[in-house]
Amino acid sequence: MSPVTPKAFFSLALYLIAVATPAADVSADTVRERIRERIQERHQQRNGAATDATDDLGDGGKDSSCADWARKTGRLEKLAGNRKAGPVPDFEGIAYGPEALAKLDVFLPKAAENEPAPIIVMVHGGGWCIGDKSNVGVTANKVARWVPRGFVFVSVNYPMVNDGANATQQASHVARAVAFIQANAGKWGGDPARLILMGHSAGAHLVSLVSADARLRKANTLRPVLGTISLDAGALDVVRQMPNVYPFLRTRYREAFGSTEAEWIAASPFHQLDRTASAWLGVCSIARRDDSCGQARAYAEKSKSLGLRAAVLSEPLGHGAINKELGLPGRYTDDVEAFMASLDPLVGKLLSGNSVSLQ
Repeated sequence: MSPVTPKAFFSLALYLIAVATPAADVSADTVRERIRERIQERHQQRNGAATDATDDLGDGGKDSSCADWARKTGRLEKLAGNRKAGPVPDFEGIAYGPEALAKLDVFLPKAAENEPAPIIVMVHGGGWCIGDKSNVGVTANKVARWVPRGFVFVSVNYPMVNDGANATQQASHVARAVAFIQANAGKWGGDPARLILMGHSAGAHLVSLVSADARLRKANTLRPVLGTISLDAGALDVVRQMPNVYPFLRTRYREAFGSTEAEWIAASPFHQLDRTASAWLGVCSIARRDDSCGQARAYAEKSKSLGLRAAVLSEPLGHGAINKELGLPGRYTDDVEAFMASLDPLVGKLLSGNSVSLQ
């Protein structure tokens, strides 16, 4: 018996759904779209890298706007149900601004050190279009790893493109959130002087831009942070990235970054980087075709030329797995923690003294 080809499977599925569904209830185009979504979801689950619908690279279909993508991923989120929910925070939905999505969640360590606790601030990805601070891939393994070790962990939401905020404006929201966290850290037993920024994908771009852009930090009264961890950012150099964007992401990138080089430069961490930026670790996926590792290396080299500490960690993991698997026991988490430990003696103590020399 010959194996069933994807085309044959698609045709058979279309036929079965068509005969089982009254014609008045659903169009053929809708059926095709739903089948594509189911096939994509099964493919993502088999690969174990993109079950989170906020994975910026989790849709290899046709080019679509942020609004279209939000509708599609909203349907997938409903299918996933409780599988999407991460751990329950100690403080949920704290407002740091007037916008509906200007909210953050706080996870507290159960046993505090004599000193105030270091803080990890996590910014979710989602292509500047979607995503949520509570998603399991954003929080679960990180909270399980670092909160018991004595860290305050804060997960941040921010307005999306559909809310009228482009990437540069989103970075300003993130900076405002971090300034709010620094101002209120004492309420949670946290140390505002020991704060580490972390973000995945679009969130990695945003935390890198906050770290790089002195004017952005000043405008939002941000105090210095210990360091920044960028988890597979796809736009560290926006000018370099825009001509090389995956075809199915072109509209979303234009919505986030605009259409002119001046806009791209303003939103580009590489171009905004100066001597006041924090130490930086760029984790990148060698599986990507748009060379996120090349951008990370260029950013690190420019950082070093300015006298800053920076390093690149190239990983044989998919884009989504770089986010979701951080915090699991193993070399990847150990390497990230080595960077974190190098930033501050107390952080190093809580992480069992791991250290790394950034040259």
